[in-house]
Amino acid sequence: MSHRPPAPSGRVTSAKIVIAGGFGVGKTTLVGSVSEITPLTTEAIMTSAGVGVDDTRQVPGKTTTTVAMDFGRISIDRDLILYLFGTPGQTRFWFMWDELVRGAIGAVVLVDTRRLADCFAAIDFFEHRRLPYLIAINCFDGMQYHDPQDVRDALAISRDVPVVPCDARNRESTKHVLISLVEYVLTMRRSRAVAPA
Repeated sequence: MSHRPPAPSGRVTSAKIVIAGGFGVGKTTLVGSVSEITPLTTEAIMTSAGVGVDDTRQVPGKTTTTVAMDFGRISIDRDLILYLFGTPGQTRFWFMWDELVRGAIGAVVLVDTRRLADCFAAIDFFEHRRLPYLIAINCFDGMQYHDPQDVRDALAISRDVPVVPCDARNRESTKHVLISLVEYVLTMRRSRAVAPA
C-alpha cells in the first residue's frame, strides 16, 4: 500500500477489522504481534470442561483460550488507525460474533492448512453478512505448506477474495495482511460506486 498524503486538516480515519478463524489458529497471536498498544485479551485457562469439546490434537501445548475477544490497535500511517477485534474460535462462543462484527469494514479469516475445515463457519458467517474478508494462511514453523491457489480451491471461495500467506507471530507479515484487507475493501467499494444501477 503506497503512503497516502495526509488527510485534509489532519483528520484521522479509523476502521474496525475482525480477526476470525478456528480454535487455536493464532488469532490472539496475530493481534498481539501487530498491536502498538498492549492488547486486551480475554484468555482463560482451559479446563477439563473443554475435554472432548475443544480439539487440541494439532495444538497440544495450548493451555489458554479466548472466551470473549482480543483487542488491539495499529496506525497504518498518520491518518489511518485500525482497531482489531479477535473472535473466540469455539462454537460455544459464537453468540458474540454479531456484536463483534458490528461496524467492521472487513475481516481476516486466519487458517491453519492442517485444519481447513475449522474456518468454514467463519467464511460462511462473513459471506452471509456480505462483509468483505480475506484468507490469511498462518505459516506455522515459518513454512508455507500449500500454495494460496490450492487453499482457495479447497475452500471454494470466490477468485476475488485475497488469499495471502502470513506468520501471525511476525509484525511485518501481519501488517501486510491488514493492509491487503484495507486495499481489498477500498477496491470493492470503488467497484460498487461505479457499477451501473
